[in-house]
Amino acid sequence: MPAALIYNLCDEKYNWYYHTTSQKHMDNRIMYWPRGRVWGGSSSLNAMVYIRGHAEDYNRWSREGAIGWDYEHCLPYFKKAQTHELGPDQYRGGNGPLYVSRGKTNHPLHHAFLEAAQQAGYPFTDDMNGYQQEGFGWMDMTIHQGQRWSTASAYLRPAISRPNLSVAEKTLVTKILFQGTKCIGVEYVKNWQRKKAFASKEVILSGGAINSPQLLMLSGIGNADDLKKLGIPVVCHLPGVGQNLQDHLEVYVQQKCTKPITLYNAQKPVNMARIGLEWLWKFTGEGVTSHLESGGFIRSEPGVPHPDIQFHFLPSQVIDHGRVPSTTEAYQVHVGPMRSTSVGWLKLRSTEPNDHPIIEPNYLSTERDIWEFRQCIKLTREIFAQKAFEKFRGPEIQPGNHVQSDKEIDAFIRQKADSAYHPSCTCKMGQPSDSTAVVDPQTKVIGVENLRVVDASIMPSVVSGNLNAPTIMIAEKAADIIKGLPSLQERNVPVYKPKTLETQR
Repeated sequence: MPAALIYNLCDEKYNWYYHTTSQKHMDNRIMYWPRGRVWGGSSSLNAMVYIRGHAEDYNRWSREGAIGWDYEHCLPYFKKAQTHELGPDQYRGGNGPLYVSRGKTNHPLHHAFLEAAQQAGYPFTDDMNGYQQEGFGWMDMTIHQGQRWSTASAYLRPAISRPNLSVAEKTLVTKILFQGTKCIGVEYVKNWQRKKAFASKEVILSGGAINSPQLLMLSGIGNADDLKKLGIPVVCHLPGVGQNLQDHLEVYVQQKCTKPITLYNAQKPVNMARIGLEWLWKFTGEGVTSHLESGGFIRSEPGVPHPDIQFHFLPSQVIDHGRVPSTTEAYQVHVGPMRSTSVGWLKLRSTEPNDHPIIEPNYLSTERDIWEFRQCIKLTREIFAQKAFEKFRGPEIQPGNHVQSDKEIDAFIRQKADSAYHPSCTCKMGQPSDSTAVVDPQTKVIGVENLRVVDASIMPSVVSGNLNAPTIMIAEKAADIIKGLPSLQERNVPVYKPKTLETQR
């Protein structure tokens, strides 16, 4: 049930429930990182936002060494994956397994948000995944007929009856097996028994940005010095494994609402029961959406070539990742920078596969990142102050009117910013001549044979948006590479550029 997404974030049953080291630039807070431990991975836990990022993100990948992963070679795979309910066009797919839809609540606060953004001088965009990312509009969501449409729903369940596929659950892969530098299979534990599975062709890791590098290091692929310290025999010295960790941080700007129209009442037990029953009976009502139905992308200042700040609007209040119930009628926007300059790493804590790795995102370690967050708060307040919100606007809950100076805003960000759950780039794709690259543009692990990584860890740099859609695109493109097919390509697809970079909007 899409509206029940909070429960996955509060429960270890389907969730790895990772935590970072204490963040020295964020008042030593330890940050919570939920990750999917279930079929469909994090697409079974996420907020179902379908955002592709900007064309220039993929052109940048190509410049960073991921040759053949520029926009004209990636767009066809976004389309191949997708069936958009509004039908196919130059940017949208019409017959892929991944169903994408728009919100149906027509909530007055979403309309107010979009109107306020335009009153502040930003454009309306009818498709932030199409020609024009910049501006504000209705979000695409991976929801189909009132249900979450994860990669398990889109890809795995339809394939489960194939004779050449077997799936194991409650199974932990502990090691990749090698003969010399040739990958021959994996070792895994099921029902407390250690077993092996052998590969006649290749092994493909799709563990995600934390598990894939962790498994490589446990198997002897990584920084040789670190591996030797733990007594792990080195199969291949590849110092980029676990490095280049990138994520998005975001913060909630919250405003009291003077009318009883937010989701506050829907979260009372008797109403939750009614919403749940309607959803179970007909897949309709307030349960069929994540409620993150509007949002936008803007540039933080003049000279920035494409948007570097993202907004998700919610007609409700979220406290502590949803682990604490809402206390009042309120609305909020999730806002944060998209291309932070802070880069982190992860390393093994021990040789025990059940031990979570040491996760060091190194948040807010650059002046640029701190400045961008200041802009996020100032630009959001300006949108919330527009006429469209007049009939709904109560006092600001967060940051609160007492937070005005740059110093006060910086302190608020340190205390309240949290991960947007977009860890990536820890097995980055690049040229074999790049000592920090882990896989080549064919997704093959450099320095060994018969091993690939296909997931968000191979992004050379984080994209300007959410990661579910780009990760699915990576997998579609990798599937063609693995099958030995030439890449699809669409040349000269138009992409919006601002008329001038001399203004911020």
